[in-house]
Amino acid sequence: MKVLAMNTHSQSIGLPAVLAAATILGLFAALPLPITSASAAQTSAVSAPAVPLGPADTYFVTQTSLGTPFQVDSGRLAEAKGTTQAIRSYAKLMVGSHITVNNALLGILKKKQAAPPPTLLKAAYSTMVSTLQHEDSQALDTDYVRGQVNYQRANTALYQYEIANGTDPDLKAFAQATLPKIQDHLERALKLQGGVD
Repeated sequence: MKVLAMNTHSQSIGLPAVLAAATILGLFAALPLPITSASAAQTSAVSAPAVPLGPADTYFVTQTSLGTPFQVDSGRLAEAKGTTQAIRSYAKLMVGSHITVNNALLGILKKKQAAPPPTLLKAAYSTMVSTLQHEDSQALDTDYVRGQVNYQRANTALYQYEIANGTDPDLKAFAQATLPKIQDHLERALKLQGGVD
């Protein structure tokens, strides 16, 4: 696995360290923050005020919203640069699936006058995408597929957490409907991993 160069500190860290940092940073997203959009705040005198999401729902929305651009960007790279048709097909599936899931989530949030809060994890995911941009052939295949296995395992746990702990019925229903697709993506990623390790 290639080592990532961090421009700001002129030191190198590996992809596992970035994933660990992403996990630690993700804990900050679990803080109970009310989620309201600026337009909802401006129109609250006219319409019913938005109900803040609970801590589990906030965490779920933050992580799910953050995963989409990562999956789309890394998927497009693997679609273009993957060395096997199986990896390119999987990457194409990830791009399409995550756009669809994100659109469904945004539809729920729009009805609730809510928006995902910003999170520091975006930088960690950007670093991982940057690594893939600078890799070719086998290194890209290996890192992309390994990253997918880790991502889909974490995503499965995230959706199971929302189903068990979420308090918003719409988000829980969304998680229940989407979880089987994520589990399928994990199974596919595990099969791909057998071919690149």
